[in-house]
Amino acid sequence: MNYILFDGPNRNNLLPFTYTRPVADIRVGILTIREKWESYLDYTTTTVTEDYLSEKFPMVEMEVNTMINASYLPNHEIIAILKELKINQAIFKDEDVIAFCVEEGAEHDGFSNFEAIEFQNDIVKIEHTWDIFSKNGEAITDDFELITKNRKSQAIPSTVNTINPEQIFIEKGAKINFATLNASSGPIYIGRDSEIMEGSLVRGPFALCSNSVLKLGAKIYGPTTIGPYSKIGGEVNNSVIFGYSNKGHDGFLGNSVLGEWCNLGADTNNSNLKNNYAEVRLWDYNTEGFARTGLQFCGLMMGDHSKCGINSMFNTGTVVGVSSNIFGSGFPRNFVPSFSWGGSKGFVTYKTNKAFEVAEVVMKRRGVNFAEIDKSILEHVFEITQKFRRD
Repeated sequence: MNYILFDGPNRNNLLPFTYTRPVADIRVGILTIREKWESYLDYTTTTVTEDYLSEKFPMVEMEVNTMINASYLPNHEIIAILKELKINQAIFKDEDVIAFCVEEGAEHDGFSNFEAIEFQNDIVKIEHTWDIFSKNGEAITDDFELITKNRKSQAIPSTVNTINPEQIFIEKGAKINFATLNASSGPIYIGRDSEIMEGSLVRGPFALCSNSVLKLGAKIYGPTTIGPYSKIGGEVNNSVIFGYSNKGHDGFLGNSVLGEWCNLGADTNNSNLKNNYAEVRLWDYNTEGFARTGLQFCGLMMGDHSKCGINSMFNTGTVVGVSSNIFGSGFPRNFVPSFSWGGSKGFVTYKTNKAFEVAEVVMKRRGVNFAEIDKSILEHVFEITQKFRRD
């Protein structure tokens, strides 16, 4: 059986993060959604996504293919049904399709000719950007069980203060000294070759992925995920950082999501609670207006390659697109379009040639090539987001 992950109808609800990746490559918990499905299935998946992303994230068909809605996070119950799925059968949760099985090249108009199988158990769905942080605790717990089952953690160094050490797992090559790890509220996962520097205070659920660093005296409240090759300092609460991003200094980040290749300047702070304690509204790319989230706590959503200068401030419920550069005093507006350059006094277009120069330097520092395919994706994002920029 061949397994293919598709974006699903709510892809635009997950912008700006899905401008530069399929839904399957969103990180929530310890792993990306794709890595979760591949771990459960013991199979390498491919992807159905937007045309401009498909060269980097291709689809491979075989004679029989099971198509999986990447908005859903796998569990043992859905995997058991999925592995028994036959051609022209589909699994539904209420009116939403989770997966269906088809022959190669088959075309279908809806699911009227499919045998419907209703999934009765609970399953986590990532439907909106804020689900990434609000459902992160459950995702970390599930991933922790998946990754650590029947494995033994590296020894916790004697200088480390711990609470509930049975729920702490340390991979090979990780370095920790004179830190406090409190796993009483959820598990703590320390990835391969990562480092927690002295004086750091960590309360789970928490994931520090491979080759990432918690700087001296960092204060981390779970549920929080630090993706691979990131450097994080200051105070972080209930946030997800996809990877290759830095918040290296003091400042607060709460109830937020950062994509890849982001950088927050020293003393950057975001608000995650309105002064009047009202429900937070967030920019909606579908309606091109601000939509209700149902949340009292919601902070910053920042797309890939975006950055801000020192002492930057973000209001509650701010959305920053892809490859924007924010600086200066005061609060920028709550929606910063992709490829914007400026701050509270206004923005101009961040030209692609300048943005690409920065991206190439930033990625080279981590040993990653800024390839032509990456440029092509960003050029397409520049074009389709032009309508949001004012100059």
